[in-house]
Amino acid sequence: MRFFKDAKFGFIEQRRKAYLVSAAVLAVGLGAVGVNLFTLGSWLHYGVDFTGGSLIQVQVAEGITDAELREALGGAQAPPITRFGADNEYTIRAPLVEGVDADQVAAGLRDQLAASPQLGDFQVVRTEIVGPQIGEELAQRAVMAVLISFLLTLIYIGFRFEFRFGLAAVIATVHDIMVTLGFLALFRVEMSLATVAAVLTIIGYSLNDTIVVFDRIRENLNKKGGRREDPLKLINRSINEVLPRTVLTSGTTLAVLGALLILGGAVIRDFALVLIFGVVIGTYSSIYVASPALLEIQRRWGTKEDHKKKQRRKKPRSEEAIPV
Repeated sequence: MRFFKDAKFGFIEQRRKAYLVSAAVLAVGLGAVGVNLFTLGSWLHYGVDFTGGSLIQVQVAEGITDAELREALGGAQAPPITRFGADNEYTIRAPLVEGVDADQVAAGLRDQLAASPQLGDFQVVRTEIVGPQIGEELAQRAVMAVLISFLLTLIYIGFRFEFRFGLAAVIATVHDIMVTLGFLALFRVEMSLATVAAVLTIIGYSLNDTIVVFDRIRENLNKKGGRREDPLKLINRSINEVLPRTVLTSGTTLAVLGALLILGGAVIRDFALVLIFGVVIGTYSSIYVASPALLEIQRRWGTKEDHKKKQRRKKPRSEEAIPV
């Protein structure tokens, strides 16, 4: 069974509507960034990994669940808790509090655990203080990783396809990152190492989906008569041809991420939520951003063949007959 086997949707014809949708989503994201700057003092909700804080590893009695541990630390207001090592060992990441020393924050967490009768005996395995300098270094490396991925994308796609393909892929990836960051700002998802990993995964997924579409466009271009076909029709036909693969890949990925979101617990919830949003946006951008961008680039600056033809026209005729 193959879904959308003979699909003939007019994706490219709807590109102007898609531009409006993207512009609206980006505007909402920018508005959320402005609100966060005014209320939080930063445009994203940074977690302990970036702002600094206390990290405590505790060993609780057998049979104590992470939900019970989270309830002992304030329920919904509890800091992030992650299972670490054995089944009864957890790490607690508490952010810095203005005017309160990090050691005092750690001591307060230990007091909360000691005051909970349901936990019983517990042992603090280690306590670490994470400084904000580490967070700054992590942020710089995350940005550097994204910039390097852009450069490598341009080189790879420019070498395998043409430069216009690489430029269109980078435009789509920038669109995905901006929309995802707007999503993080709008819902104030905590920016942690897991969230950074999710954003980098989204970049890879989006690029992979875009390359699949571009590969089919290149195949159709190289077929007999492909270079003479209307670019809009050729790109649209290529998208429809890979639509079954796109739908099945995105659908199965979303099914797994949905299970993680529902069953994975609070620790992995933000990671799964960001990835779900990113897969949807990545699939959308490969159809409605990357492909239209490729069409616009070709119409504005032409193809490699067009430039070769122009160069041949500019060359003077050689060995013309000179009248005597």
